This record gives sequence, C-alpha cells and structure tokens, in this order.
Amino acid sequence: MGVAKMDEPPNLSADAFAGTAEVYLRYRPPYPRALLTDLIERAGVRGDARLLDLACGPGRVALALAAAFESVWAVDLEPEMIEAGRREAARLGVGNLTWVVGPAEDLAAPSGVFDLITIGEAFHRLDQPRILENAMRWLRPGGCLASLGGVGLLNGAEPWQITIADIARRRTARAFPRGWAASRPGAAVSPEQQAQLMREAGFEAVASHRFSTPHEWTLETIVGYLESTSVCSRRLLGEAFEGFEQELRAALLDHDVTGRYREDLAFGFTIARKPQ
Repeated sequence: MGVAKMDEPPNLSADAFAGTAEVYLRYRPPYPRALLTDLIERAGVRGDARLLDLACGPGRVALALAAAFESVWAVDLEPEMIEAGRREAARLGVGNLTWVVGPAEDLAAPSGVFDLITIGEAFHRLDQPRILENAMRWLRPGGCLASLGGVGLLNGAEPWQITIADIARRRTARAFPRGWAASRPGAAVSPEQQAQLMREAGFEAVASHRFSTPHEWTLETIVGYLESTSVCSRRLLGEAFEGFEQELRAALLDHDVTGRYREDLAFGFTIARKPQ
C-alpha cells in the first residue's frame, strides 16, 4: 500500500488498514472460484509454479490460489495483516507460503523466478510504474501479472447501497473534509487504464476478464465489511463507530425488514504476460 502525502486523505496512509485484519479476513467476499480457475488457466500455471501476491492483506488471494503452486510469497505493508494471514494458513493447513512484511515496491525478490504475480484490490494504491518495472524483472519469461478487483459495497448501485454510501460519507466527513480518495494520485484505476499502463511497460497479451456471482448480505456482514475498509474502520471513526453502526442498521431495515440484501457481485482481473 502506498504512503500518503500530508495533504492526502488518511485512507491513503501507510497504516490505513491498521486494526482491520480480522474483519477483513472474515467479511470481505471471496473471489469467485470461476475467476480464480480462469486466472490460473490463462496464466498457464504448472505444478512447480511460483506465485507472488503483492499487497496481500490477510492472504485473500494467496490462500485461495496456494494449492495450484509449489510455493507462494505473500507481501503486505501491514504487520497485522500478515499475522492474520499466518493464522489463517495454519488453520487451513496451508504450508507453502512465505509471508513478508514491507512495501511491495521495496521487496527484495529474486529475478526471473515467479510464474504469476497477483495484486488484489490494491494496484491503485501502489507506485504503479515501479511495480510494473519490478514485476517485469521478478517474472520468468512468459510469466504473468494480474490485477484483481471488484465493485465495493460503497460503490454499488442498489438503493440500499446508495443509502450506505450516503451515511458513510456524512459520518466520515470530519476525517475526510474533501472526501476520501479513490486511488493514489495519478494512478490507473479502471481495467482499461491498467491494461494500457501494462502495455506501455512492455507487457503483451494484455486482456481484462469479468465475472459476477450472486451474494446475500446481512446486517452483520455489511457492518463487518465497512469496518474492514480504509474509510469506515473502527480505528478511524473511534467512539463514533457505534453511532455509525446504529444508523446503518436502522436505515437498512427501512429498506428490507428481513435484514438481507441481495446483489450480483462484480469481479474481474486484468492479466498481462512478460515476453518470452
């Protein structure tokens, strides 16, 4: 995750996700299995392959893909995320991961050894030109880089999601008087922008692929998801979080008294290949 400048919103700071590791692991919806399978197939992963997962959080991508690789490096700036990932790996019995604490941009990784590099919902927060330059060096010839992402709950178009976003912006106005930042300044955000940046960096066979999966939210999972974000975390809101949660629950029950909310979650990835 990138480091914010003094005049940038706090959700871009190096510690923006401090204190969110456990709720992040528990409440972030997993990537669809169809997406992960398609990614592995398009990358041409073989049995002795190596994966590097940058800005890994608690291992949401690394743990989901670990079985397809001989070894996995998982890197994140936030020590709590790495510790949560280690605990989850132990719980699942996954033993082929190497966990690294530190900025993705500064990783001391060997050259030409990784078959796939993944960045899950974080490329927009990183120094993209530097990451692309490093990825070109870290990948073996023919290896792939993939940026994964999804449409977040605060960006949804359903009426109940618009209500959530309105409450979140109002309740966080003191922390974000100019609004929260969607990305690092100047970053390529959309799949089309990221694809163009990858081409300019020398990657080839660049393409984006989209997936959707039905999902049912509850009051608990909505609150948990928001607590896992860099803009509505319990750490950021402090004592105001309880009032935020109460207003959310009341407003959501006005939309649906069952406390259950359905949508088709949108996910995707942009993949690029290092020339042979």
